[in-house]
Amino acid sequence: MTRNQKLLRTRVTGTVSVLAALGLIVGCSSGGDSGTGGGVKDGKVTITMGLFGVMGYKETGLLDRYMKENPNVTIKADVAGDEQTYYTALQTHLAADSGLKDIQGIEIGRAKELVDTQADKFVDLSGVPGIDHYLPWKLSQVTTPDKKLIGLGTDIGPMAVCYRKDLFEQAGLPTDRNEVAKLWAGDWSKYVQAGKDFKAGFKGDGVAFMDSASGLFNAMIYGNSEQFYNKDGELIYQDSPAVTAAWDLASQAATTGLTAKLRQFQPGWDPGLSNSTFATTVCPAWMLGHITEKAGPKNKGKWDVAKAPKGANWGGSFLGVMEKSPVKEEAKKLVAWLTAPEQQEFVFQKLGNFPSSQKALTSPAVTGAEQEYFGGAPIGEIFGAAAQEIPDEQVLGRKDGTIKDIFSQGLTLIESQNKSPEEAWKTTDERIKKATG
Repeated sequence: MTRNQKLLRTRVTGTVSVLAALGLIVGCSSGGDSGTGGGVKDGKVTITMGLFGVMGYKETGLLDRYMKENPNVTIKADVAGDEQTYYTALQTHLAADSGLKDIQGIEIGRAKELVDTQADKFVDLSGVPGIDHYLPWKLSQVTTPDKKLIGLGTDIGPMAVCYRKDLFEQAGLPTDRNEVAKLWAGDWSKYVQAGKDFKAGFKGDGVAFMDSASGLFNAMIYGNSEQFYNKDGELIYQDSPAVTAAWDLASQAATTGLTAKLRQFQPGWDPGLSNSTFATTVCPAWMLGHITEKAGPKNKGKWDVAKAPKGANWGGSFLGVMEKSPVKEEAKKLVAWLTAPEQQEFVFQKLGNFPSSQKALTSPAVTGAEQEYFGGAPIGEIFGAAAQEIPDEQVLGRKDGTIKDIFSQGLTLIESQNKSPEEAWKTTDERIKKATG
């Protein structure tokens, strides 16, 4: 690396970015009430926002900066701690056609449902100037068949594999991130084989190769254009080669003792990070902050990040403007500004939320980013490369989030209740049919 390249490197050590996707921050408000949108009074514009978790705009001071640069604008942002609670309330307001903010956040798992059933409640943002900077698939996730765009993209979740260098060394496996990536390059089955080699070589008890079978399952399915639904909105999980392959390989990991039987972000997983219960976890960019916090100072430098076998995306959000907003033109300007490449880059530097903007992805502040906790891992390079591998088309379904959770529960039946893969699949299939029927 040249001296100039070193000078371009940035240290990213945020510990709360994962909470944006999981909604674990306590709810807060900048003063807005639970009522409807803002308005104009005495030449002053008030814009209300409904957000969830840590989307980064309030936390990094971007809203304050916008108000400083636009002194006639006041922004009131209500931030719900839990995304499920937020979405339940949003559904209620949409059904009643009242109580909506001027700007509402949209989580990727809800995008298809809103596109299919509530698009008329959102402003069409397709004509907003300067929004041609996104990755090719990002805005397609919130675009209707007649090309109405109901939101502008915030972050994405390109995936890698986080691993413990010290535990790999004890198992006789390489520890250098480039050599580790070669172990499973191009094929998730090689990742499972590395797990078998780890298990055979590790001296000691109480350490599994990976945290959960469901993490592997999610990583595999999210690398495909179609997951649980096809383009026509039909459920295809039963006959999907991608889902079958993910289920079979995750089941293999579960039945050969390679997992710690800990579902990500469920009880026991955080202590597992701290107590070195597992040696690897599939990690989207936003997960690094959570690992940093929960694994704690005692494990600093023991964790590292390696390229995943294949590119995939887990997570991401959008900002939409409501059709009934009395200040929708001003709200459109705010949404465009917040999601512009410069602001996406800024939020990444502050929190680690990975940009969905192609322009931001190629900026030195992003490409040169390193993660100090993970041994100076070049996360800008690793996650940037993963982002480029994500299929250009991402087919979403109305109940994607629900189906993913049911599959995770099904794999837990294998890990924790000793159900056979066939029994667990049958139960999973029945639950999905009930949830989507």
